[in-house]
Amino acid sequence: MTSTPTGPRSRLDPEPMPRRDFLGLSSIFTAGAAMLFATIGMLRLPKAAVLPVPARKFKVTLPETLAPGIAYQPPGRNVAVVRDTDGVFAVSLVCTHLGCIVKPSATGFDCPCHGSRFAPDGSVTHGPAPVALNWIEVAGAEGQYTVDESVTVPQGTRINA
Repeated sequence: MTSTPTGPRSRLDPEPMPRRDFLGLSSIFTAGAAMLFATIGMLRLPKAAVLPVPARKFKVTLPETLAPGIAYQPPGRNVAVVRDTDGVFAVSLVCTHLGCIVKPSATGFDCPCHGSRFAPDGSVTHGPAPVALNWIEVAGAEGQYTVDESVTVPQGTRINA
């Protein structure tokens, strides 16, 4: 019978695990964990990891109480739809200076980033923006309009209201 530093060893005590066996078992466990995580990763592949983007073409219903010349911004869009005496038009709210989103104001649109100001028709009234806001294609009639953000039109292009 062998003895240990604390006294004689009991026959019921488990045999100590040799170092070589421990390393072999730990390598099997590590390989199994790697295979499990690889399988989980492969199962996630069919699902796209990109965020959905709203369609560039969308429908807008202008409120009947909207006064002429006042910009209406559809929720979640960077576009302003304006009805004036000449018709309806849409202007992009992306500043032509560095791409900030301009905010509608009493005098037109103001860029909160660098102070550019735009008239209600999108033309520059105060720099540093180099050019006017882009006009966007609008189609439809009688309060129901379709705006296509991917198509720019020449400034001044309106449809009859």
